[in-house]
Amino acid sequence: MSFRPVMAASLLALTLSVPATAALKTPDISGARMSADVKALSDDSFEGRGINTPAEPKVIDYLSKGFAAAGFQPGGPEGQWTQAVKLRQFTVQNPALSLSSGGKATALTSGTDIVVSTRGALGDVSFKDTPLVFVGYGVTAPERGWDDFKGVDVKGKIVVVLINDPDFYAPEANTFGGKAMTYYGRWTYKYEEAARHGAAGVLIIHDTAAASYGWGTVKNSWTGPQFDIVRPDPSKSFTGLEGWLSAETAQSLFAQAGLDLDVLKVAARAKDFQPVDLKTTLSGGYQVTAKEIVSHNVIARLPGSKHADETVVYGGHWDHIGIGAPDANGDKIFNGAVDNGTGIAALLELARAFGKAPKPDRSVVMIAFTGEESGLLGSEYYASNPVYPLEKTVAGINMDALNVFGATKNIVVVGNGQSSLEDDLGTFARAQNRILSPDEKPEAGYFFRSDHFPFVKRGVPMLYAKGGKDLIKGGIDAGTAKEADYRDKRYHQADDEWSADWDMAGMVEDVTLYYQIGAKLAHSREWPQWRATSEFKTARDKSADQRK
Repeated sequence: MSFRPVMAASLLALTLSVPATAALKTPDISGARMSADVKALSDDSFEGRGINTPAEPKVIDYLSKGFAAAGFQPGGPEGQWTQAVKLRQFTVQNPALSLSSGGKATALTSGTDIVVSTRGALGDVSFKDTPLVFVGYGVTAPERGWDDFKGVDVKGKIVVVLINDPDFYAPEANTFGGKAMTYYGRWTYKYEEAARHGAAGVLIIHDTAAASYGWGTVKNSWTGPQFDIVRPDPSKSFTGLEGWLSAETAQSLFAQAGLDLDVLKVAARAKDFQPVDLKTTLSGGYQVTAKEIVSHNVIARLPGSKHADETVVYGGHWDHIGIGAPDANGDKIFNGAVDNGTGIAALLELARAFGKAPKPDRSVVMIAFTGEESGLLGSEYYASNPVYPLEKTVAGINMDALNVFGATKNIVVVGNGQSSLEDDLGTFARAQNRILSPDEKPEAGYFFRSDHFPFVKRGVPMLYAKGGKDLIKGGIDAGTAKEADYRDKRYHQADDEWSADWDMAGMVEDVTLYYQIGAKLAHSREWPQWRATSEFKTARDKSADQRK
């Protein structure tokens, strides 16, 4: 089995110049250095790396000094380390809401029955006997012949929707690509589409399996301040209520209306589903404080020696949730060690590796994005206001919540089947005696949930890959158990903290692959291509004449 990887790597090296071959040698990627960076960035003194908090200047200082020590230059506008990202912060206070059905009013307990947020109101929000309408999955997809609204006027009403796609529990229908989530399944889409129909609010019914996270994650992620890019009138893009209902509360709501939610969930999987008046109203309100803030992407650049106008990008988000409600142990700092202290530590280590290697032909740019936890806002802002033209951005690699469980036999491509970057990943992975695995949970829609996606939407080939679950020590059973333990007990919770017990071997292997792919591109004239079947190929093709 060792012969083929060696041959693959050797054949690849023959196609490259001597300096490029030197750059592709296995870099000195240190697990100890990355662990130390995670430990520093997830320390309680960084207060969970909330954006626009006293922690933000500390993050910027730590990263800029780290990039400079690695030999990178400030890569932001006007020679700065940062790109200002203009955001609006929405804070909901004192929510007091109740449902009325059949003459009976039921108060909703915030955090237990309902989670309330908004990005669509600049002042206080109130409801008085506002009707609720169940619109299935809340999807309007003409190209699939699908319309959950069926012409029903929901203006001024609150729509209740299911999370994920209609295919999630019936993949054999293959109306939305089977088990793999489409963008129609994301909570972001549900909120956007309801606003396009003029709804007064949206309530998503929580489902742990379909959402891919538990109620605790919902409560922790949406009870704090929410952010959006600055818009002249946010009510045109979002509703005054962007909320979630717990599964138990939703069951009770439908039962009080004389309806069976489980039956309606099945009905909602069909094209002929009709919206259902829940014969229930919502009353109450909450205060909203909206203010404009400025957060920052941190950008570092190593200029190319021959084609400096062409850019290879590495990205990961520096932000986390910050300070929230205390958990059972009284801990209220959401340290974000794995998510995404690991990705930022990898950015710094990659900068060190490139800084020590022969100077690349193309420029290499490291971007630590802000606002990922608030809806990919830092990466969306950069993609809308690129410092380096997207048309000549060769490709990119995104790193989010990397493997700290040990070396693996496989590496997983999130949203696989999209671009030729996967071929490069496969070549270098085989040299590590590892195999490529497809997305382990395409139904979770992780491809739409991290900072590569704003680039992808605009046609830039981006790779999002992670160490798989098939651990060298313990196999798939051990990897699955460790991942489940993290997802259940630490993901978006206060216990996502650095540990001296982490096994960094897997992260070292993965970051080595990321370096090798980027170095290969930075020392070549290659332009990675979208697969012919990718929905993002058309966007890239429009600027093909700029990459000759």
